[in-house]
Amino acid sequence: MTQKTIFITGIGNGIGRALAVFYTQLGWRVAGLDPDDEALTELREGLDGELLLIPGDAGREADVIDTADRLSEWLDGAPLTCLVNNAGIADPYAGPMEDLSLADFQSWIDASLTAAFLCSRSCLPFLRRGEGGSIVNISSTRAVMSEPDCFGYAAAKGGLDALTHAMAVSLGPDIRVNAIRPGWIETRNWQKEGAREKVEHRAQDKAQHPAGRVGRPADIADTVHWLIGAGFVTGQAINVDGGMTVKMIYED
Repeated sequence: MTQKTIFITGIGNGIGRALAVFYTQLGWRVAGLDPDDEALTELREGLDGELLLIPGDAGREADVIDTADRLSEWLDGAPLTCLVNNAGIADPYAGPMEDLSLADFQSWIDASLTAAFLCSRSCLPFLRRGEGGSIVNISSTRAVMSEPDCFGYAAAKGGLDALTHAMAVSLGPDIRVNAIRPGWIETRNWQKEGAREKVEHRAQDKAQHPAGRVGRPADIADTVHWLIGAGFVTGQAINVDGGMTVKMIYED
């Protein structure tokens, strides 16, 4: 049976890093793209398995075209099981709108939405080689709810939700496309070694979540894996937020 393969953008830190660990432990071939050379080196040295880790920006067309060429050679005719469009700018805060430059606004769009388009377009031939290819877009609960001064991030993630259902309709039935909307997922302890932090959450942080805790990257990995196997699920955006977005919070 052909070994399964996953390609993850933004693989160097946070959720992408956790996905790399999760799938190498399952024995999958893991490929990824990230601009952080130091984080990629750590992953190469720390993970056992067949890896292709490429330095580059998922929001730059030239980098994605080069990555697709390298991925094609590495796959050597084998199919790609799943593409995870995880790349994005982690910090959502832009400051007041009147001070926000177009270039800075565009940086959020390119890092997440443009990147998902470019990488999906490039990976389609590899996904179509097999049966049941899957794309999972990592969106955010901020696609449907907002905090102040998160204009570019919210717009990018809202666009990613829309791109998800547009792709699901157009690429099916051969390829299923879904989105995951993470809520508060603690990733400070899933960074490269020099940026890693030990984190303890307050009681009020946990109490925001009906599930009783802040989210972990493993919660996203579990959901990605479920979506890969959920053959009758496509065009969906699934909140993975411990119930935070359905809880009414009153000011004291």
